[in-house]
Amino acid sequence: MSDLFQNHAPQSGPVECLGKTFPTDEARREHYLSLLAEKLKDPTFRKLDGFSIGSDEHILELSDPPYYTACPNPFIEDFVKHFGRPYSSTESYSKEPFTADVSEGKNDPIYTAHSYHTKVPHKAIMRYILHYTVPGDFVLDGFAGTGMTGVAARLCGDKSVVESLGYRVDQHGNILAPVSDEKGADWKVFSKLGARHAILNDLSTAATFISHNYNSPLDLDLQEAKAKKVLRQIEDEFGWMFQTLHQPDANQISLAIKEIGASSTPQLSGRIGRINYTVWSDVFSCPECASEIIYWDSAVDKSDFQVKEVFDCPSCGKNLNKKALDRLFVTQLDPVTGEERRFVKRRPALIHYSVGKSFFTKGPDSADLALVEKIESMPVTRYVPTESIPKGDKTSDPMSVGITKQHHFYTRRNLEILAAYRAGTRPLSYAFNLTSTAQVASLMYRFRSQNGSLGAGGGPMNGTLYVPSLIKEIPAIKLLNEHVDKTFRMKRLISARGGNVVSTGSMGALASVGSASLDYIFVDPPFGGNLMYSELNFLTEGWLGVRTNSKSEAIENNSQSKSLDSYRRLMTGCFGEAFRTLKPGRWMTVEFSNSQAAVWNAIQTSLQEAGFVVANVSALDKKQGSFNAVNNKTSVKQDLVISAYKPNGGLEDRFAKAGGSEDSVWDFVRTHLHYLPTVKVKDGQLEFISERDPRIIFDRMVAWFFRHNVQVPMSTQEFQAGLVQRFIERDGMIFLADQVTEYDRKRLQVAVAPQMEMFVSDERSAIDWLTDFLKRRPSTYQEIHTDFISQLGAGWKKHESKPELNALLEDNFIQYDGTGEVPSQIHAYLSSNHKDLRNLDKTDTALIAKANDRWYVPDPNKAQDLEKKREKALLKEFDHYRGFTGRRLKEFRLEALRAGFRAAWASKDYATIISIAKKVPDDALQEDEKLLTLYDMALTRTEDGL
Repeated sequence: MSDLFQNHAPQSGPVECLGKTFPTDEARREHYLSLLAEKLKDPTFRKLDGFSIGSDEHILELSDPPYYTACPNPFIEDFVKHFGRPYSSTESYSKEPFTADVSEGKNDPIYTAHSYHTKVPHKAIMRYILHYTVPGDFVLDGFAGTGMTGVAARLCGDKSVVESLGYRVDQHGNILAPVSDEKGADWKVFSKLGARHAILNDLSTAATFISHNYNSPLDLDLQEAKAKKVLRQIEDEFGWMFQTLHQPDANQISLAIKEIGASSTPQLSGRIGRINYTVWSDVFSCPECASEIIYWDSAVDKSDFQVKEVFDCPSCGKNLNKKALDRLFVTQLDPVTGEERRFVKRRPALIHYSVGKSFFTKGPDSADLALVEKIESMPVTRYVPTESIPKGDKTSDPMSVGITKQHHFYTRRNLEILAAYRAGTRPLSYAFNLTSTAQVASLMYRFRSQNGSLGAGGGPMNGTLYVPSLIKEIPAIKLLNEHVDKTFRMKRLISARGGNVVSTGSMGALASVGSASLDYIFVDPPFGGNLMYSELNFLTEGWLGVRTNSKSEAIENNSQSKSLDSYRRLMTGCFGEAFRTLKPGRWMTVEFSNSQAAVWNAIQTSLQEAGFVVANVSALDKKQGSFNAVNNKTSVKQDLVISAYKPNGGLEDRFAKAGGSEDSVWDFVRTHLHYLPTVKVKDGQLEFISERDPRIIFDRMVAWFFRHNVQVPMSTQEFQAGLVQRFIERDGMIFLADQVTEYDRKRLQVAVAPQMEMFVSDERSAIDWLTDFLKRRPSTYQEIHTDFISQLGAGWKKHESKPELNALLEDNFIQYDGTGEVPSQIHAYLSSNHKDLRNLDKTDTALIAKANDRWYVPDPNKAQDLEKKREKALLKEFDHYRGFTGRRLKEFRLEALRAGFRAAWASKDYATIISIAKKVPDDALQEDEKLLTLYDMALTRTEDGL
């Protein structure tokens, strides 16, 4: 047998790991493998949430402990103790959320070394890590994917990479960022040069395997030499599979067929071409004459190689399109399983090959077909993945064309080459290019042409397991050679010295991570039903021998019976572990990418229930790389970056003592304001900081009290009145005294005050819009009506009943009826906007006549009376919903539902919340953060028996 399958000699020289010194790296690996093997015998360990599906043998074969385990990593705690710093309540730490512009491309050689379903560029993550951490800090990415957070953490110690982000590094290792003030551009120290440590966790074995290979410490020269040796041996053994005759005559073809039949590894003679790719075409049947139609021959325009929408049957001339065709199937013995299988009939249609440095194309000749037939008849002698494809949301397409097992995704020759590469690479954990090649060497690679260039496009379709009718089979040998070169170019750009650790399991069960031990968390989690990761990784994980435990997968998935509620609960568990492991006062960044408001609310609700407080939500415009304040539901159509913090221990301790008192309200607000950005500048203009809006501060406070199962001790109006008494207001935003100086300084540099955009989508936002309108311009009904109606556009929520303007004004505002002196608000507005009304007394008849019938915002005392009256009316309407006997409410007032849910929560009547929630359409419930929060917590309290 070839030495292709023998273990390579172990790396020589002493190796240090977690404070221990080993004679060789192989000795290090064997030591920790034996510890892991013992751990795997513990049934409690194997019951951890998200534990991978695989035998002990396969888990150990794939793992490289303590750096990487193909199961929950039991050595994480050792890493944190060795490299980290324990939490101290006396440590000084103060950061505002990161709000600077971020724009990083995806063409970096590190980023492109291995594809994945979703990836955040490591240079973008570096900006967050540099902002929130110092050298030596521990960063967690619980949904790590390919491990870009680990790469970013290491490269924070690389001066050239840091400076490529537009920063400067001084002689003391300080990192300076550009800032602008009234004097022009300046530079300010904001971080320190130095590597950080990363804990990289993912439920997917495919993801953590890739992450390990991005982040593992490696003797690059030695490993590259080993990889190249394996590839040379594969070429020697399998190169004959990708030969083709160049412009042969009949005699040459005949001789080639004899050679193919006589030899186990046939070597053709004459002018031989090296195949670059083969186009395989599905074969269909004409619905008119039942003759065979080779899709390539009939549907592809050979002038530009584009697929025609309409084409003719070559036999009967019938005008056809693809949907009209009937698929043809063949039944053959599966050489891997020995069972019969029925699958779509396809044949090679075009061969693209090289002779020397010249490129040629040809239709397959008899020798090519004989070569394919020989390869298909070969016995299987190595490990190949053979599991049946599970029923899933994204697996119906391959099943419809007869692909029912993992190995069916490959031509036989590519299957053989991948099996040989897997067998020849030891330890298996270093077979990085097995996963990078597994997808592109499969039948999912689409043949496509761009700008008339033959085969210039293509690739597997993202987010699905689609098998096309025109397949581009690229030789796996060619792909492996290309990917190995890319891998080692990438590895030489990363300084990995063993400070990162990779674990496979659920973020909801970080058993080996201590409480309050981490300094920062960055996550790019799954978002609802965007991607079915376990299904999409099923093929790749077959090669690894260990696969994802999808029970803990935080997604919406019909096949797994996971609804949006299921997704939210799973995310709450994951964020709960993030909250537990993060040090008090520290930050978590969540990148969010989903167009559904319901999923956005699920994330926010999960964060709040876990204990986090959202301090900033920004929209990431990937094209321009800019952030914009998120003020409305339509913004979820963009990528968002959520900045949330874990309140420091002092606030929690004080809240436990004071309970739900008014002092607790103002203590929370004071602490919360401290975490909010003070200034946001874009294109030289100040931006409105939406989190400083009094209404949003109130919502954050209410969520905080609800999370602690404590009743809010004041109304909205009481809160608003107390807010302006205790804190400082500027341009509709609330500041602490030590923050407002910086804001005022920036405000003097711009001509226009920042304005919050108002989007009317329901009764609450309509009241908010009217409040802003009337504060600026007390008006009559007729003056308000036109502007108000223009706001009730396409953004109005589906099930929300539209209120009458008269009703909104009567319930929430005051109309001056000409009796008594003119209210101050109206007086100030009229005297400022009408020259003839200036300096008049509030009882002047001319002023009274102009002020008559104008609506204005009441002062706090009167507003409280109106609010009590309105609340009573809302609860009365809620009682109608309680008595509703139909299946679903078709139209309702969200404000009434919110008031009813709040009242039920205050009386601990969780059953009412749950029963009414069942009458509300799912989309209406899921898309309203306030309803969703109370409903979710009512479910939790009921399940906990509270």
